[in-house]
Amino acid sequence: MKMVLISYYVGIEEEVMEVLSSLDIVGYTKWERALGRGKTSGPHLGTHIWPKTNAFLSVALEDGKASLLMEKVRVLKATPLGKEGIKAFLWPLEETV
Repeated sequence: MKMVLISYYVGIEEEVMEVLSSLDIVGYTKWERALGRGKTSGPHLGTHIWPKTNAFLSVALEDGKASLLMEKVRVLKATPLGKEGIKAFLWPLEETV
């Protein structure tokens, strides 16, 4: 099993959800209104000067499906919409209860 954590600009949420849907991923945990600053996307701080915000999704998946999700995030990141901010992190998941 693997855990995929996706951080993304809320303005591209529809595209992120389409990625999950395309892989028949229905289980995830979402955190809304995450703040931060990326190297390419700039500040997403939820203020009147820097109004953009991010969200996080965590998804526990079998290894093969996790690899497919990472690849789909790479493809989205390479588009103009992806430049607004998306990043995915992958790590081993030893156990779920």
